[in-house]
Amino acid sequence: MRVKAMFRQGLDKILGDATATIDTIEPGSIVVAPRKPIPLDDEAAITEVLDLAARIGAVLLDSGTGAIDTGNQIAFVASIYGLEDVVVDVTFNRILVSARRGPTLPPVTTVRTVHYRSLDFTRLAHVDRLVRRIRQLAITPGTAHRIVDGIVSAPHPYPYWLANLAWGVLALGISILLGGTTLVVLTAFLTTVVIVALNRRLARIGTPIFFQQMLGGFIAVLPAAGLYHWREALDVSFAPSQIIAAGIVALLSGLSLVGSVQDAITGAPITGTARFSEVVLMTGGILAGVAMAIRLVESLGGSLPGLTTTSPFGPSDVAATVIGGAIAAGAFALASYAERRAIPVALGAGVLASGVISGLSLTDAGAIVSGAVAAIVVGLIGGLAARRALVPPLVVAVAGITPLLPGLAMYRGLYGVMSGETLAGFGELATAIAVGCSIAAGVTLGEFIARTLKRPRLPAALARQRDALRDGRPHGLTLTRRKPPRWNP
Repeated sequence: MRVKAMFRQGLDKILGDATATIDTIEPGSIVVAPRKPIPLDDEAAITEVLDLAARIGAVLLDSGTGAIDTGNQIAFVASIYGLEDVVVDVTFNRILVSARRGPTLPPVTTVRTVHYRSLDFTRLAHVDRLVRRIRQLAITPGTAHRIVDGIVSAPHPYPYWLANLAWGVLALGISILLGGTTLVVLTAFLTTVVIVALNRRLARIGTPIFFQQMLGGFIAVLPAAGLYHWREALDVSFAPSQIIAAGIVALLSGLSLVGSVQDAITGAPITGTARFSEVVLMTGGILAGVAMAIRLVESLGGSLPGLTTTSPFGPSDVAATVIGGAIAAGAFALASYAERRAIPVALGAGVLASGVISGLSLTDAGAIVSGAVAAIVVGLIGGLAARRALVPPLVVAVAGITPLLPGLAMYRGLYGVMSGETLAGFGELATAIAVGCSIAAGVTLGEFIARTLKRPRLPAALARQRDALRDGRPHGLTLTRRKPPRWNP
């Protein structure tokens, strides 16, 4: 019976009718309100609904969802409660929602500012389920408000120490992907754990994130430089760039690169520019920290290998890059407090992305084209996973592109500029920027393709098997198994 239940559950996930809502609402797909529309002269009721929609949008915007998708979600929630004529304006850190009430009544408007920027994909998943509950069960706005209170105020699903270790495992996976030895892998893990722990303490006292990134870039260089200086005494051989690049990727992975490019492509250039400026500023902090560390090493009589030293990774290291990419993607999902059900999906996205990169390394496609193709695959898989109500596509997209981030190219470019190889250094930095933009654009294109794909028809035998399994269970509305956090009444 257990085997049959497991088979039924797996088949239902593949063939079921459940559809996720986050990032999948298209304009014009709003359904008819399931209850009597709110009277247009009831300002209190309208304000309650608009504030609920704005709060849901704030969680989405905070999690990195694009401005257009956030606005569609807000309009969708408002329409469920009968407010069809709604104007939504989403910017970098502000949401404005206005309900027009005809020519004789003034509009009702609510504004919400997003003050926090944190990665908690469990919160994003709970909001996704809340939107589906609102659509399916027509729960009252007051009940929905209390659920949002519980979602926002709930603690992270994992303790901080586990998230810190996950960031270290992410760097470990990147170092494996780059072909690092055991010494490189362990050093990258320990260095990243120290960086994350110190940055958490700085964040608690209100230190701007620019200086947190700068400290991270500074610390990422020192262990690699020290080991390289004492390599003959320790009788070890390794590439310091692999350790430094792993730390840089860990610092880059939390930035909203995908959201910034997606906003610019989908018609929100102002928000996209603001997000991209934030990404550039945070990346500048990393580069400043790395530059300070390199100068410190040189002033103490140390040195690092030049740009002629390349990573030993090559087409023959397919197993290493696939394993490393999977570890990095899964660790990022865990470090970002994704649900347990999302971690295997993130691992699969990492396998696909690194597998595509490995396959294209056998050709002359180049880093930019390879990164774009791999990102398209990740975005497509993320969109299809959302259609099956597994996880929000943003979780899959951001975790899947983590192994593709150009941390090594960024370090090599900066070191080239500082060591006198200006032309080669700027070339590496330009490549890093181009790869990052191609990855973000590829994810956006993959998600767009997933949205436009029509649901394929099932073979008759498979459809009959699905119907037979469904006949053996109670009919009616089926809700998700995971419940949102409890709230205090």
